[in-house]
Amino acid sequence: MGIIQWVIIIIIAAFLVKQFLPIKGVSQVTVPEAKDKFQDKHVQFIDVRTPGEYKAKHRKPFKNIPLSELANRSKELDKNKEVVVICQSGMRSMKAAKILKKQGFEKVTNVKGGMGAWV
Repeated sequence: MGIIQWVIIIIIAAFLVKQFLPIKGVSQVTVPEAKDKFQDKHVQFIDVRTPGEYKAKHRKPFKNIPLSELANRSKELDKNKEVVVICQSGMRSMKAAKILKKQGFEKVTNVKGGMGAWV
């Protein structure tokens, strides 16, 4: 194998590793731990699923801001408060967490397993 093929393999491997590593500064909580935060007035709850998914099944106090709209609508959120994000499985909410961290949100928490883990 030539040097160019090795470089391409290394770049692809690095990209894949980066996609699946935890995001620095993003906490992970279980569904019961997320529920424990419901009474905290310093926490914002965001559901990043599509409006259709949200309408079919959602939990209060989660507010629906679809992932595709989050970057433009993040000004609706308070950067000084914790943001708990949820989706169906936890993948989109991790992307949402990354977006929020890049926009300067300090405390971002992802619900592991998403709505699929809700009991």
